[in-house]
Amino acid sequence: MFRRTRLILSAISTLLVAAAAHANVVVVLNSRDASVSLLDQSTHKEIGVVPVGKEPHHLMATPDNKSLIVASAVGNELFMLDPKTGQIQSRVKDIVDPYQIGFSPDQKWFIANALRLDHVDIYSYNGKDFKLAKRLPLAKLPSHMAFTSDSSTVFVTQQGSDQISAIDLATQKVKWTMPVGKLPAGIVMTPDDKYLMVGIMGSDYVEVIDWRTQKTVKRIKTGEGAHNFRAMGDKRHLFVSNRVSNTINIIDQQTLENVGAINVPGGPDCMELTDDGKTLWATLRWVKKVAVIDVASRKLIKTIPVGRSPHGVYFYNHAPRI
Repeated sequence: MFRRTRLILSAISTLLVAAAAHANVVVVLNSRDASVSLLDQSTHKEIGVVPVGKEPHHLMATPDNKSLIVASAVGNELFMLDPKTGQIQSRVKDIVDPYQIGFSPDQKWFIANALRLDHVDIYSYNGKDFKLAKRLPLAKLPSHMAFTSDSSTVFVTQQGSDQISAIDLATQKVKWTMPVGKLPAGIVMTPDDKYLMVGIMGSDYVEVIDWRTQKTVKRIKTGEGAHNFRAMGDKRHLFVSNRVSNTINIIDQQTLENVGAINVPGGPDCMELTDDGKTLWATLRWVKKVAVIDVASRKLIKTIPVGRSPHGVYFYNHAPRI
């Protein structure tokens, strides 16, 4: 009896250790390999590869944090993963070309930008099911998105037409479209809802836009191929990846200044930040690797081999996204 109890306790202990380890799994999307690489955040080793649909580019957690959505653009479906282990929970089919995805802050709407098909799909969301409410044709290559804090508006960059559009979520109509720099990609709203920040991938700057007046107020020079953003979690600073110049810059969103740079060879793209704010992870699109960066010293610690054209990256124990 004693031996059996000891074995049971040992098994429970093993499971608890495994669960704790799983909480530190890093999920990396290999867009050219139709797979997800699972990395151990502590050892920097690959611990598994999970097949998913064709061209997984972006990912995000559901509002309840119980699932991690991987958007398979060419596969026309969503894969729901366990956000702590990276294992597949379920699949949602017939989501057409979900290149970039996002939930409105009030969690009522799920948006999917169809990059290759030039439209934006607005889905109603009840916490479980996605129901298509409206398909809006846009100009060329709708890419990234950002929301107002009151969930009234979503802004979409259009890489192929050098524009951004504002979509009213209540009426599900385009309110306005304005020109910006060449190949606009990542877009974020400043924490005070005052400005939009747009990464101008066809040049070397971040365009700052007063979205209420539809006017550009500043261009913050960063590096060639300014692409995507990740907030530092302090409601002030913002990382921006520059894929061509192989750098990541830090922007002060209050002063609208470039306040630092990190050299990251390999085409840095999407980024994720540990909950203590000390370590930044970035996918390197051109070299099949992920970079691990020490934020305090602004130094590259390590690169980890993954699949082809790594794009989105996520882990459960992340810093706030504002």
